Amino acid sequence: MLLRYFYDEKLAHASYMVGCQATGEAIVIDANRDVDMYLRAAEANSMRIVGATETHIHADFVSGSRELAERTGAVLYLSDEGDENWKYQFLDGYKHRLVKDGDEFKVGKVKLTVMHTPGHTPEHISFLLTDTAKTESPIGIFTGDFVFVGDIGRPDLLEEAAGMVGTADSGARQMFRSIKRFAELPDYLQVWPAHGAGSACGKALGAVPSTTVGYEKLFGWAFQIDDEETFVRELLAGQPEAPKYFAEMKKVNKVGPRVLHGMPRPEMLPAYRLPDLLADGATVVDTRTAEQYAAGHIRGALNIPQSMLAGWAGWLLDYDKPFYLIVDPDELQDVVHSLVYIGLDTIAGYFETSVIAMLEEQGVELDCYEMAHPVDLASKIADGSVELIDVRGKSEWEEEHIAGAKHYMLGYLPNTASQIINGKPIVVQCQSSARAAIGASLLKAQGAKTVVNMVGGIIAWKNAGLPVQH
Repeated sequence: MLLRYFYDEKLAHASYMVGCQATGEAIVIDANRDVDMYLRAAEANSMRIVGATETHIHADFVSGSRELAERTGAVLYLSDEGDENWKYQFLDGYKHRLVKDGDEFKVGKVKLTVMHTPGHTPEHISFLLTDTAKTESPIGIFTGDFVFVGDIGRPDLLEEAAGMVGTADSGARQMFRSIKRFAELPDYLQVWPAHGAGSACGKALGAVPSTTVGYEKLFGWAFQIDDEETFVRELLAGQPEAPKYFAEMKKVNKVGPRVLHGMPRPEMLPAYRLPDLLADGATVVDTRTAEQYAAGHIRGALNIPQSMLAGWAGWLLDYDKPFYLIVDPDELQDVVHSLVYIGLDTIAGYFETSVIAMLEEQGVELDCYEMAHPVDLASKIADGSVELIDVRGKSEWEEEHIAGAKHYMLGYLPNTASQIINGKPIVVQCQSSARAAIGASLLKAQGAKTVVNMVGGIIAWKNAGLPVQH
């Protein structure tokens, strides 16, 4: 048996390829959209991909299962659990098998046994893995977004992101029953989840790639609670905001992602087109660093640095509207991957980063914003001569914040910016200044005249000995 692990740092997403070395057949579990990496891995190991499966209808990235089926003819093994709201709708024309709790299927001598594990979503399933060439006892379990290292999947995404009222409580109760069943599995079983630290699919995921059933029973917080009501309260408390685009991802993965046949290759556009596009209301994303953008940018462009695209583009961009990029040519492929992974396929073209200097030389006036340290801002914040905006998450704000600040979480800022812009200078602050930089650019793009990014955020504020409220 062969087991290969693939991890995308930006999405904190893990996927797997399991192969039978005797027959040269392989199956991919919870594939993302960059299916070429699975095809390369299969070729390198003299295997062919004959199956693709996933633990549930994903909300945080576009699934690659359909793309794999299209390009390899692989059989799709997909969940038939849950009600009619959670059925795949793109299966006509593809070889497929819908599976339920207790079902088994094989790839060569490798067997996958389905275990219905609802809670994160109603249709969620896990897969017990057995190498039947050696034994009839399983070696491990692919848990998807059910059990993570040190955490379990959040049950509130359907309610928070998709507006399905009441599903958070019912999902938490399903999760309680699912982990009780999970705890009955042998302690030695390895656990392979679909996410690691940094994912919004849980609140305390570990940065270790795998765990065991026994370890989670001993040390996982969720396994220490025997009372259902206490469990439900603890599970729902303190979950981070559900990204707005999660609802879009659910829909895309349910009805079927667009087949790409490879990653898009956006067209490079001439510099003269950029001012006209912005004047016509086009969305332009400047992917340079916050420092570069602050020093000088084309008025109206939004700054989401390349390293933060996967986490924030889905929050801030319109899925129904084409957009343009300002990007370093050496980073173009990585930027495109980050966007396509979360379903932002409508890249209408790109400009090289040299466009900024080129347009300035041609007489285009650049915009900028100030970056200032907390000690230089404290007195202005205290006397109210500036508007302090905290763009962190709700739980961060509730834990501590600066007196006089107003809370506008970054992901909702496109819809709330008009409430902030009133002619007064605006200071934007987050934990360290990274999110604040995006917020500052968004406020500038929406017409704010004077915007300041607090360097170092609330961490630097506290390090300077300045007070916070709890």
